Amino acid sequence: MAIVLNDAGLHAHFLPLTATRPVGQLRPGILRLSEGWYIRSGTGVSYRTERYLSAAFPLRAEGPMMEVNAGLYPTDDLVSAVMDLRPGEVLIQESRPLAFCLEGDALPSTNDWISPPGFMRPKAFPGEVIRFERPWHLFQQCGKALHLDHQLLTEGRRSQPLSSLNTVIGDPDLIFLEEGAIVEASILNTRNGPIHIGRGAEVMEGCIIRGPFALGEHAQLKMGAKVYGPTVVGPDCRVGGEVNNSILMGYSNKAHDGFLGNSVLGEWCNLGADTNTSNLKNTYGEVQVYSYAEEATVTTASQFVGLIMGDHSKSGINTMFNTGTVVGVSSNVFGAGFPPKFIPGFSWGGAEGLGEHDLDKALRTARRVLERRSMQMTGIDEAILRHIFSLERSDPE
Repeated sequence: MAIVLNDAGLHAHFLPLTATRPVGQLRPGILRLSEGWYIRSGTGVSYRTERYLSAAFPLRAEGPMMEVNAGLYPTDDLVSAVMDLRPGEVLIQESRPLAFCLEGDALPSTNDWISPPGFMRPKAFPGEVIRFERPWHLFQQCGKALHLDHQLLTEGRRSQPLSSLNTVIGDPDLIFLEEGAIVEASILNTRNGPIHIGRGAEVMEGCIIRGPFALGEHAQLKMGAKVYGPTVVGPDCRVGGEVNNSILMGYSNKAHDGFLGNSVLGEWCNLGADTNTSNLKNTYGEVQVYSYAEEATVTTASQFVGLIMGDHSKSGINTMFNTGTVVGVSSNVFGAGFPPKFIPGFSWGGAEGLGEHDLDKALRTARRVLERRSMQMTGIDEAILRHIFSLERSDPE
């Protein structure tokens, strides 16, 4: 038996974040969605995703498969309901499939995730379902995911001691420091939620944090940073300045002053000093965001959306991102003024115009960036970036 996280027709809706990963690899809280499924189920997890990603994220399944919508958060109740499925059953809520239990070569089609096939036996799920179907849902639902992940990871465990040089507002028991975590001379407020500091991570002196907040393994919060939760800073990130309700997936830098709000950054991104994002229109209207799936701008039904940035993209110093800006993979954005609200992958430039970011130069930069974290770009990694480049060049802007 195995859990297969199926992109379930959501892959294009999460672009550019899913250009380099399956939907199940997204991080709405402390954990990736797949990590939550693995820890709660004790069962191996693999992915059914785009073909060009399958070498990096292979499908490993034997026997009956629990084919699960990858955009669902793995609450305890949902995981239990999925594991209780029998072959030929489909777990549903309000007529929408959540998971299938399959045998043999049977596979759910994209339409099956909208309406279950008649030959399968429906089994209703009465519990709460936390869905992620668009990039902005990640930071909108971050608070719930962070709370539940914190409970899962800390249950029955004792935090490393917190230095007395810190000021705590709220319940100190909601602060958890993993082994090797350092927090000194900072203000930590848990009245709105927990604060989780990962293994080997550091909160430098003078930081002000309002939970819920998570700092991933070996990540750093730079001196004097101001963070409003719910916010997740993934592993090996470097963050300074002001951050509000945002997610940095991992290995990305926003190390200097500047504001990042209601945003999601992929991995290996870098925001130059004094880069700022607008997260609210002057009209206070609903924010419109470019959708790769619709190839058009769509409404988010929200007043607050900042920046959605794909892996390996960068901004120069003093870059200003308008409300609801989407930046693809491996783009280099710089210059005065507001750049376009949609910047395709492998772009080079800003408000004065966009050119093509040379593929070989982009790959060289990516290799250097990984080497700074003592990591190497694999042939599979390079093949994925080359494939994304070919897709971006074949699509009209």
